[in-house]
Amino acid sequence: MEVLPHFSHVHPLVFNDGRSHESEEVYCCACGELVSGPRFSCMDCGFHLDKNCAEAPIEMNHPFHRKHNLKLMTSSPYVEGNLICGFCNNICERFVYHCSCNLDFHIKCAFLSYKFLVKNSRELVHQDKPISSECHSQELKRVQCFACQKSLLESDYISHDSGFYLHKKCFELPLEISHLSHRYHSLFLQFNSDHLPCQICQETQHQGLVYCCSTCKFVLHIECVSPPPTIEDLSSHEHLFTRCLRVLPFNCDVCGTSGNYVSYICLACSLIIHKKCISLPRFIKSVWHDHPISHKYFVVDNECTTHDCLICHEEVNIECGSYYCSKCKLIIHVNCALQDTEWYYKIESKDDFDKLLNAMLEVGTMNPSFSVRKMIKVGEKLINIEIEHFSHQHNLVLSDEVKERRYCGGCSQLILTSFYGCLECDFFLHKSCAELPKKKQIWGRFHQDPFVLTPNYIFRCSICDFLCSGFAYKCEVYLCEELVCVRCVEIPLSCMSGGHEHLLLFYLKSFERCCNACGRSTRDSAIYRCKACNFYVHGRCVNLLPKTTWHKSDRHCLILTYHEDNDYSQYHYCDICENERNPNTWFYHCPICDNSAHFSCVSRDDDLFLKRGIKIKESDHPHTLMFVEKVYDYPKCHKCGHHCMDLALECLDAECKYIIHWKCSTSFQLL
Repeated sequence: MEVLPHFSHVHPLVFNDGRSHESEEVYCCACGELVSGPRFSCMDCGFHLDKNCAEAPIEMNHPFHRKHNLKLMTSSPYVEGNLICGFCNNICERFVYHCSCNLDFHIKCAFLSYKFLVKNSRELVHQDKPISSECHSQELKRVQCFACQKSLLESDYISHDSGFYLHKKCFELPLEISHLSHRYHSLFLQFNSDHLPCQICQETQHQGLVYCCSTCKFVLHIECVSPPPTIEDLSSHEHLFTRCLRVLPFNCDVCGTSGNYVSYICLACSLIIHKKCISLPRFIKSVWHDHPISHKYFVVDNECTTHDCLICHEEVNIECGSYYCSKCKLIIHVNCALQDTEWYYKIESKDDFDKLLNAMLEVGTMNPSFSVRKMIKVGEKLINIEIEHFSHQHNLVLSDEVKERRYCGGCSQLILTSFYGCLECDFFLHKSCAELPKKKQIWGRFHQDPFVLTPNYIFRCSICDFLCSGFAYKCEVYLCEELVCVRCVEIPLSCMSGGHEHLLLFYLKSFERCCNACGRSTRDSAIYRCKACNFYVHGRCVNLLPKTTWHKSDRHCLILTYHEDNDYSQYHYCDICENERNPNTWFYHCPICDNSAHFSCVSRDDDLFLKRGIKIKESDHPHTLMFVEKVYDYPKCHKCGHHCMDLALECLDAECKYIIHWKCSTSFQLL
């Protein structure tokens, strides 16, 4: 009786030739397959190994992974969570061959890969390429060739009953090759365990097989080993590009970045480029700019007002390729413009580019939201003093005199500068809000059609996420029906702030700093940054804090203040919450009363942009309600019973004492 001590089991295993006629089915504890032939078993524990698994080597030098030997184990103590087989891409539940590189094989996949290596096709079935069977073709769309990770459609392929597929041409690949692009060592067919990019196309194939020199960290995809010697660029260049297999350092004339791998050359134009840049789109519309932009191989100095990239604000080498706006004379790094597919869309032709540009120029200049009814001439300048605005039934008259507290019907903020007012009713608009265009391409929104200015809304802005009232720019073409507040329609990519002497530049990337405005971390936030000095501030702090506001704690307007002039620490307190203030951050201040406050205490996020005085009709009450701010008396809310201490909805009927928190309203309609 043959007995086998095995590392995976505490008891010796006894050989069974498989000729007995037992009624129960026996499964191998190593590979999980039904055992129908010879096996080794422990009859006390019900532990079985088929003969192949029992005699499998404890350590394997696998040609698909030449860096280290693979060790056979029941489970890996080095890897947390599920182990994924590098061959079939399924979870390893039983015996695995494991490497410290986080590479694992099912034991049966290790054997099958050897059959692939030695071209043992006895268990592999040849299939002709699919023809008329639609069902078969749909099934093959869901599977890929194990080696090259490409679709099996339109090709002969090899299959195995375990769900393993190979193109016939990939099954016949040599295991070792010499290649002109790497003249130092042979390249071996193996797993890309280091996840290296291909030195021709610069893309990374994480699954399947590549040709690799592990010593030099040099990788070629299977399909890139013998690519066509010339490639036609159908998008932006009129000549063929020829492959140069000599690995030499170069600077790409399309994207402006360096390379030290296989390049492509246009001999007619003396251009040298990456393979990935051959199909670069010539025309795109970016969310970062109002106009469509086009690719240029170089820009002469007088064609641009700045050499800094619109997105990253670093210098662009104008002697190399970039994206360029001829109307605004600005440039963008190619890799900045294309780094996220959600930031742009491709424009197919020059005609489409010109049509889109003309349409956007027309949107910016030919869609005013008002008509002039009366104007006067002051010196050489004509001034509109009376207009008819689409949002109001009466004419509006220009005024520079602010006598009392009034709120703009467009942005819901205090009016402190020139405004248009109605002589017949309580309706006012900042001059800037009255002159907003009726249609607008919204910064950062991936819509080819403009947003439409719509009045009398209470909504949540899809950009800043504040609850707002007044005007909204609405998407009326797509199903999303996005609403954007008037403050967010043009978030500047550069700006000046009273809190800093230099120009501030907008950055989407994260900086681990503290905001100079609020003192909170700038991590994971869009920020404005000064390149000249160490100044960082949140985008919300720059664009959304009102320069002047009002709070019930003071009779006068509070002014956003950037610098603390008082050096005495006993004065660095907030007069609203009575807690200490950081003298190095921004705050609101009343110069008449000498009151100071955290701007977070003054500008509450829940009602900062809701206009006081709006009249509504609520479903739960028969009378008209109005947004009011309770300052002195604090009546109890008729719904929740708590005192209304801030913004509330109060009944306009003098005999009705109904009042609720505005947040307690279930549904209402603007009047």
